[in-house]
Amino acid sequence: MTTPLDTPDLDLAFEADSALPASLLKTAGPLADPLAGVELWHELLSAWLAQLTAELPAPLQAASYSLGLALVDDAEIADLNANWRHTPGPTDVLAFAAQEEAILEGTPPMPLPADLQEAEPLELGDIVISLETAARQAPEHDHTLPQELLFLASHGLLHLLGWDHPDDPSLAAMLRRQEQLLHSLKPLATATETSPTEPAPIRPGQLEERR
Repeated sequence: MTTPLDTPDLDLAFEADSALPASLLKTAGPLADPLAGVELWHELLSAWLAQLTAELPAPLQAASYSLGLALVDDAEIADLNANWRHTPGPTDVLAFAAQEEAILEGTPPMPLPADLQEAEPLELGDIVISLETAARQAPEHDHTLPQELLFLASHGLLHLLGWDHPDDPSLAAMLRRQEQLLHSLKPLATATETSPTEPAPIRPGQLEERR
């Protein structure tokens, strides 16, 4: 008999840029809805964190977490890409890990006073996804737009938790871990109006596409 996974508390800040094209917001469904999206993304990300917590390095072991998720347009993510990665043009997803230094050094964050330890979540950082780029590349990966958003969000979350892909083997491992996370979303498939339980298999050349 399996033991149910403990779901950590999650303080989520979600926003979808209201200036995004209405057609894209409609296609993305509840995942891009400024109200319904908060609850849905909270449930999705909490479920993934519950699966991942046990395998995280010590600095990221926590009973509660905090992170931000934003859906933006190409112009905004291009500005972020240029300012933070010194790379021109838009990209699909950026992850700004708040615990990167602690992960690299292998040391836990500065301890809080005893009366704040239970109330204060561990800040993981922010995930920023370009809805416009996601919509363009979704057909190339045999995804609907909601499926692509789930894929990109899972990718961003793994980056916040210390995963990286400097070479093809590490990228393949990261993509397979994402497939496992997406496959676990069967109970939420109806809510997202997609089928995340059947992620497209990694195709020849897809590793380079996702770098």
